[in-house]
Amino acid sequence: MQTGPIGVFDSGYGGLTVLKEVVKHLPQYDYLYLGDNARAPYGTRSFETVYHYTLECVNHLFSMDCSLVILACNTASAKALRSIQQNDLPKMDGNKRVLGVIRPTAEIIGRFTKSNEVGVMGTAGTVASLSYPIEMEKFFPETKVYQEACPMWVPLVENDEYDSPGADYFVKQHIDRILSKGTSIDTIVLGCTHYPLLIGKILKYLPSNVKLLSQGEIVANSLVDYLNRHPEIEEKCSKGGGRRFLTTDSAESFDKHASRFFGKPIQSEHLAL
Repeated sequence: MQTGPIGVFDSGYGGLTVLKEVVKHLPQYDYLYLGDNARAPYGTRSFETVYHYTLECVNHLFSMDCSLVILACNTASAKALRSIQQNDLPKMDGNKRVLGVIRPTAEIIGRFTKSNEVGVMGTAGTVASLSYPIEMEKFFPETKVYQEACPMWVPLVENDEYDSPGADYFVKQHIDRILSKGTSIDTIVLGCTHYPLLIGKILKYLPSNVKLLSQGEIVANSLVDYLNRHPEIEEKCSKGGGRRFLTTDSAESFDKHASRFFGKPIQSEHLAL
């Protein structure tokens, strides 16, 4: 049987915060990360464009022997995942799988909220898709979901301003807004994989009684469970402990910024799509 790495896709750097946790939980597998930095950000793009870009990158990961691909990008998960799973995979290869980051979070949100009022902070695209409210209603229909688009948060992270004094204004602004939408919110989901770099700032303005959830560990635990339940997919995932990184933009620039997200130095390769 042909085996290959687990593919991890993101529009840029954010998916590395997910990969970091996945590697921590499942270090034995090989991983192939693809960041579409040349066309980032995805958050403001149309559904059709995000779907087209995401499918192109998924196809490339499949061509590099990945049987399982994780869309470690909320916008791609919101705007492209369902179409790829339902329409494209059956035509391409019914033995391959593509997973996202929204459903694993929706499946467990009920463990954290006591008030049944949850906040979701994400990109404009993720918020507009209503993916979080729709998925959470499937598992916890009694839960009210309040969303807040934070268009400045990704640029703050991408431009190394996430720890600067200037970031405080934009972080506090959106925290105040979402808490004003639901006065009993006791749990907030960071619905963008860039946002963990802002956790220090977010906690500064978030009341201590509000639980903050980051997706990395949630997705990692979900993947552990998925591989246990699907041995036919697990056996196709190679186990050499390898890590390979591809970017559609400058490899030098990617390496410089990516280490902040992944927690250790990275050496990437340029990919021309």
